[in-house]
Amino acid sequence: MATAGRAPSIDFSVFGKAEELKKRIWFVIGALVVYRIGTYIPLPGVDAHVLAQMFKQHSGGILDIFNMFSGGALGRMTIFALNIMPYITVSIVMQLLTVMIPSLMALKKEGEAGRRKINQYTRYGTVFMASFQGYGIATFLQTMAGPSGAVVHNPGIFFVASTVITLVTGTMFLMWLGEQITSRGIGNGISLIIFAGIVANLPRALATTMELGWTGALSGAFIIILFGLVSGMIIFIVFMERAHRRVIVQYPKRQVGNKIYGGEASHMPLKLNSSGVIPPIFASSLLLFPATIAGFSGGNGPEWLQMATLYLGHGKPLYIVAFVALIVFFCFFYTIHVFNPNETADNLKKYGGFIPGIRPGKNTADYLTYIMTRLTVVGAAYISLVCVIPEILIAEYSIPFYLGGTSLLIVVNVTMDTVAQIHSHLIAHQYEGLIRKTNGKGRRFA
Repeated sequence: MATAGRAPSIDFSVFGKAEELKKRIWFVIGALVVYRIGTYIPLPGVDAHVLAQMFKQHSGGILDIFNMFSGGALGRMTIFALNIMPYITVSIVMQLLTVMIPSLMALKKEGEAGRRKINQYTRYGTVFMASFQGYGIATFLQTMAGPSGAVVHNPGIFFVASTVITLVTGTMFLMWLGEQITSRGIGNGISLIIFAGIVANLPRALATTMELGWTGALSGAFIIILFGLVSGMIIFIVFMERAHRRVIVQYPKRQVGNKIYGGEASHMPLKLNSSGVIPPIFASSLLLFPATIAGFSGGNGPEWLQMATLYLGHGKPLYIVAFVALIVFFCFFYTIHVFNPNETADNLKKYGGFIPGIRPGKNTADYLTYIMTRLTVVGAAYISLVCVIPEILIAEYSIPFYLGGTSLLIVVNVTMDTVAQIHSHLIAHQYEGLIRKTNGKGRRFA
């Protein structure tokens, strides 16, 4: 049965005394300010006015997704236009390859040394991916021209080289900044960078929604219902992300000398949504790719591309069906490659643990597979519901893209993870204070 865990109570009065925690929080704020400043530094040789016109003309495709994750840096074509997306893409691919390739699997099992080696491969892959995407952007910018003129003032090899170097450097700097936030700040640095980009554009999305109400495009009652729906979805996401299935694990008793150890029962928490926000990101990217290509072709592409764009528009029945199908597919695909029931069953057997009523070995692996399949079905249905409702609202009522289900999932997940880490630091600080008081009393009465 899936349950939502409850965090232990804590005395928040210790927050003012937790100097290390405050330093970490200030470091995160400073790093995110540096990131936001970089999203406004333009690439050299690009006409921002013409670019804004062209970007608006090609809106509604995959560029909107990347622009959302980059905090608007792609739309402004700044030094952080690629953001951290090449690193995330390579990290996901490496995570899947680690399960599929035996040599990488063996490297992962080597501990800290193996993890460093895999991280090094990920960095090399990030440089390659960012270089490839940067070259594509530089080549594409040279071909763009609007009523006001060309986007690039002086096209040529120098512009391509400078653009690729700048974009790759920006991505690697953000990767380094994310690692610094993780080690010296609070929360996952990469996730917080994406979080900051989405949240930075939420005020504009809210202002656009209110403007639709002032112009009469949306009624005041509908806007109130919309904000109520968003609040309800946030509560629903929090509940579902905290939900997990507790699998009881029993450890046998063992006697060492005159003492008996073990015999206690523990539990293995299996998350309801183990795939996170990866399925909707991949699904929407694939579905919006034809629309993006059709927009770049200016309506002169092949007939099948025009038909795909017509039937795969936002809110269209075929788009909704394909979106849900891809979300379900990626939920199962990611879960299958990340969670290995055979390895989990072997580890339980190695340490003497067993699930009551289930024989160790293959039977345990089959039981875990059965549970994860049921959990993934519910998790895929939950993600589909959260992502489809905003898609319909965006298509029918022109609600801003930043209020979509994917952005809500990212914001809520990152917020929960960051708050949990702050909570852990406060508990650790509270326990340290109690230990110091206890030691002081011990020395006093010694």
